[in-house]
Amino acid sequence: MNLLPYAAVLFAAILWGTTGTTQTFLQGDISPFAVACVRSAIGGGILLIFVLFVKGIQWQKWPWKWNILAAVSIALFQCLFFSSIRYTGVAIGTVVTIGSAPIFAGIIEWLFWKVKPTKVWAISTSFAIVGCVLLFAIGGDTTVNSFGVMLALCGGSMFALYTNVSKRLTEKAATLPAVAMTFTLCALFLVPLAWADGWSWLAAPSNALSMVYMGIMATSVAYILFLSGLRAVPSSAAVTLSLAEPLTAALLGAFFLNEYLAWTSWLGITMIFAGIIVLTLGNRVKV
Repeated sequence: MNLLPYAAVLFAAILWGTTGTTQTFLQGDISPFAVACVRSAIGGGILLIFVLFVKGIQWQKWPWKWNILAAVSIALFQCLFFSSIRYTGVAIGTVVTIGSAPIFAGIIEWLFWKVKPTKVWAISTSFAIVGCVLLFAIGGDTTVNSFGVMLALCGGSMFALYTNVSKRLTEKAATLPAVAMTFTLCALFLVPLAWADGWSWLAAPSNALSMVYMGIMATSVAYILFLSGLRAVPSSAAVTLSLAEPLTAALLGAFFLNEYLAWTSWLGITMIFAGIIVLTLGNRVKV
């Protein structure tokens, strides 16, 4: 089995995990919707300009149905995820959203595309989800907001839907234009939510540099890698590998932002690593 597609998806998730640390360099009270909109506009816009000048797009043959579905689902994912964090906090919102996504991905893949999840996927996903919960384990005095949890579950389902839909999109279009069109459309969908913040905050050098990094590395490069790997990796497996995102965020927080990680968090990190290893190496054998 070729491990390069799995490595591409894994590295994409690692790049996504750097966005939390990067956002600490943003100055001012900026809404997450504005950050998501500008990030998508930079990531999608730069690629779209490149594609139009180098290759062009055959508009009449373009798979608009899959592209619009992908753009809507990734825009909804960002809105639901960021909204859930407002109600539940970062830890619980991240655990429920990212942790539920592999389950939803397996269900969607099974119900709509008749791809039955493998035993390897079930074992690796179980390891990774338990690890994700341990990674952000919170004391018993914390009150969980049920509405925020519902938003987080909806966010997880939207990321799972995006992954499944994008797999169909890349079967009909090249990866580069697919990412360019998806995130350009995503940015347009997010403009109404981001409009209230205005755009003057981008004048600050630290804000501009942070957004350029998130737009190019954590969006353009990350999603090119993700969709490239997705061509050879099942959607359910790709979403399980994406659990490397919170793992990366936690490690960066611990080593660069001096955030404390309890022993349960380190156990969670080990569990997520174990899930990733089981998924990538376990698929060498058909089960």
